Amino acid sequence: MSKIIWKFLTDIKQVDELVEQSHQQRSLIFKHSTRCPVSALAKNRLESKWDFGEEEFAPYFLDLIAHRQVSNYIADKFGVAHESPQVLLIHDGACTYHASHLDIEIGRLRHERSVSH
Repeated sequence: MSKIIWKFLTDIKQVDELVEQSHQQRSLIFKHSTRCPVSALAKNRLESKWDFGEEEFAPYFLDLIAHRQVSNYIADKFGVAHESPQVLLIHDGACTYHASHLDIEIGRLRHERSVSH
C-alpha cells in the first residue's frame, strides 16, 4: 500500500497549474469538508486503500471550508456541480471522472487508470 502525499490546494492559480500538468500526469482533486463526517469517512477510505504510484496520479487536497473560492472555481472550470466530499480526475485538461459522497471508491479510480492509458 502506498501513502497519499497530498498537495494542498489553497489558490486558484494552483488549479490552472494542475490543469497544465494533467497533460503529463493525471491529477486527482479531493474536496473535503472538515465539518462533515461523511467527508471524513470518504477521505479515510481513500487514504486506507490508496495503492497508486506518484507517476499515476498527482493527489490534491482541498479544504473547501477554508478555500471555498477555489472550490467554486473548480466547479465552474470543469462544469461539475460542487458537492462534498467530491473527487475529480483531471486528465488532458478536462475532468474525465468525478464522484461524491460514498460513491468515491478506489476501485473506480483503478478502472479510470486503466482506461485512460
